[in-house]
Amino acid sequence: MSWFQRKTKGITTTTEDKKDIPKGLWYKSPTGKIVDTEELEKNFYVSPEDGYHVRIGSKEYFEILFDDNKFEELDAHLESKDPLKFEDTKKYPDRLKAAQNKTKLKDAVRTAVGKSKGKDLVIACMDFSFIGGSMGSVVGEKIARAADYALKNKLPLLVISKSGGARMMEAALSLMQLAKTSVKLAQLADAGLPYISLCTDPTTGGTTASFAMLGDINISEPGALIGFAGPRIVRDTTGKELPEGFQTSEFLLEHGFLDFITLRRDLKNKVNQYLDLILNQPLRA
Repeated sequence: MSWFQRKTKGITTTTEDKKDIPKGLWYKSPTGKIVDTEELEKNFYVSPEDGYHVRIGSKEYFEILFDDNKFEELDAHLESKDPLKFEDTKKYPDRLKAAQNKTKLKDAVRTAVGKSKGKDLVIACMDFSFIGGSMGSVVGEKIARAADYALKNKLPLLVISKSGGARMMEAALSLMQLAKTSVKLAQLADAGLPYISLCTDPTTGGTTASFAMLGDINISEPGALIGFAGPRIVRDTTGKELPEGFQTSEFLLEHGFLDFITLRRDLKNKVNQYLDLILNQPLRA
């Protein structure tokens, strides 16, 4: 006689008694390293095994940069419209609504002001999760308004780029944002107010062609993809094989397109150190 015998057939556990394995307990980096997500968060979302900087959004960057994560969000309710009546596989308003429901964001950038190491700082941070961080009218308008706020209150500006480029659903209106943001950054320069650009993975297309490369200091995180066109397009256009590491932040630093590469754990200290140096004020500890 067997030592175990099922008394009833089938699985009888009620739904409310079932215990699911919690999701998101582990993260696997591109190099294959497995990291506990709690440990990852404590390490500024950087894999301690290989130093890989995991993509994060405005929520996480604000937590890292603002003192005690206290800030005032600017122009939080701006949303894109559909002046071109654009439709591909779905209508643009439907795509926007789906992205808003999925990400709980209004668009691909958030702007805020708060204290960082005790001094006020205006930050505009892009979110790649919202339609690939694409730059449409709202992104350009919010960055322009953030620059206006910095001008009015005589504050420095930090823009964190993470984008696939201009938003095709807004066509020429999207491309117009390059000029608008560039003009505002020029006004900051004329007023003697510092602008720091942080390029994160990925920073490509129209974003790279405009505000992402116009900083008084241009910095990046390690291993970030930064470029205008993708490597395949560049290769097909030039007919040449690309050097190893082409379009990585390390390659751009070596060729003079970036000033510094900054580890995320050092980001808050480094950004404020750069600002103190630019403004010729005592360095904060």
